[in-house]
Amino acid sequence: MPQTSLAPINAATRLCAVLGSPIRHSASPAMHNAAFAALGLNWRYLAFEVDPKNLRAAIAGARAMNFAGLNLTVPHKLLAVDMVDELDASAKTWGAVNTIKFENGRAIGFNTDADAIVTSLHEDLKVELRGAKVLLLGAGGAGRTAALKFAAENVAELFLVNRTASKAEEIAAEIKKQFPSIKVSVGYPKAEVDLILNATSLGLKPEDSSPLNEKQFSLKQTRAVYDMIYQPAETKLLAAAKAAGCKTANGIGMLVHQGATAFELWTGQSAPVAVMRRAVEGSVYGV
Repeated sequence: MPQTSLAPINAATRLCAVLGSPIRHSASPAMHNAAFAALGLNWRYLAFEVDPKNLRAAIAGARAMNFAGLNLTVPHKLLAVDMVDELDASAKTWGAVNTIKFENGRAIGFNTDADAIVTSLHEDLKVELRGAKVLLLGAGGAGRTAALKFAAENVAELFLVNRTASKAEEIAAEIKKQFPSIKVSVGYPKAEVDLILNATSLGLKPEDSSPLNEKQFSLKQTRAVYDMIYQPAETKLLAAAKAAGCKTANGIGMLVHQGATAFELWTGQSAPVAVMRRAVEGSVYGV
């Protein structure tokens, strides 16, 4: 029977944290602390609001204080690539860092997002990427990772949309170089797609507009919509997609699976995935 409460903090407690801006929406502390409790580990997981200009100092500070590791969220995943001592093959392949492990005084950057998004799409939407047509919104760290991973999964066609078109064009050029058989273009498609995925941060705040310009592309032209945002549980995009008859899912599955891999990297133990999912759902849905 797994434990449900954490032992008191003492001088031997190991620390991990997530850094982001904004960060108050994060369910990662609830998820990881539940996992530590379940395995009886004397560990704690915290969340810190870190401005991008202070990211390098924050990573150095965590290393100096002997943190076990860090997670990075918006807007730090691309910035951190040049702030770690070593990049794991996953970070090199997908071009972004969302997990750092401190080992022998060195900061090693990993990417646990890429596999997590594919797993979540399969579990939560029953979407198979091979042969699919995908509209991807966003060209930041999460968007870049998703775009490259989708290309590696042999999607039939990939459409990249970003507020700053040049960033989407950079990713498209990289895909054409690495995966020359994949059809990739910048801008909204003219015909139907199998999936729309939001990898932007639009939707985190109540006042945010939808990341999809429905004058350019109608939700009735897709069957499934995935939003990497999980807090709020239903963004404006997902609410509109549901009203249009689409299958929808938020980013809870992605959060859980990327977190489980990070947990295993730090602790060397198998992650209690079911416990982590329940903790996230409790944090997000209040259940």
